[in-house]
Amino acid sequence: MPNPERLRQQLLQLDGRGYKAYHDIQESYVFSEFTLLIDRIQGDPFAAPSHFRVQVAGKVAKFPRQLYQTRSREIALRDYLTRQFDATAHQISRRRGTGNGGLIATARIGQEVLERTSVLVSDERVEVRFVVGLPAGGRRILGHQAVEMLLEDIPQLVDQTLHYDRLDAQAIQRHVEMVEDADWMRQQLVEKGLVAFIPDGAILPRRSGVDARPLLDKVVAFQSPDSLKVEFNCPNQGLISGMGVPAGVTLIVGGGYHGKSTLLKAMELGVYNHIPHDGRELVVTHRAAVKIRAE
Repeated sequence: MPNPERLRQQLLQLDGRGYKAYHDIQESYVFSEFTLLIDRIQGDPFAAPSHFRVQVAGKVAKFPRQLYQTRSREIALRDYLTRQFDATAHQISRRRGTGNGGLIATARIGQEVLERTSVLVSDERVEVRFVVGLPAGGRRILGHQAVEMLLEDIPQLVDQTLHYDRLDAQAIQRHVEMVEDADWMRQQLVEKGLVAFIPDGAILPRRSGVDARPLLDKVVAFQSPDSLKVEFNCPNQGLISGMGVPAGVTLIVGGGYHGKSTLLKAMELGVYNHIPHDGRELVVTHRAAVKIRAE
């Protein structure tokens, strides 16, 4: 496979040529600590960005196997790495020319921990799939700026986000264990005759209808009524108490702005796991639950 110096020479030779000439670099390049794979090149600076991948060998990335040894943990680790990669890419990338020039990004992510194909983790390798907006001036290639992106920005991004010893080990462990506990609790609901569980201390209100982050100012943490209180002894966090919603018909009543809709919304989204500090990370609902607005 070609090396980074070959890629540098190609990009400099393409400088000033028509944008479609970028197709000449569509192959794989072996860097010292990772492989860069260019799977698809956009045909125009204003078109959907190009598709890139990086692969880091497991012995180089050095993520402990216990972080991805179960399905639940693997999904959580992949989610964590997606967030780190995308956030760091946002900091590093900058506008370069016209259209999408300069863009480096991966999957759009919210408060939910979902299985995605943006990051794959195994004993053999860590792979990240992302998009790149190759630089252009009008519809002409900006070769020197492309060199900065592909041979400086991307290696920096890989170094900061895909090596275990560069990341916050405690934050990764907390992320993985939180998801594992939520998955475990969700599996226990049927055994306890429940359809949902809301832990004491949960922060259910959101900042706005378009901002799913937790409300932090003047918020009242959730507290279960004694009549519905249940406990779970989680694998990682130990004893968790809160309100269990029993199977059957449950009626939620209260005055205006007393939190009825907020509670129901949290239960609706309890079929998904949430990131630490979301406030709803241990709100769990039976996976088969659906929301019905009218019947």
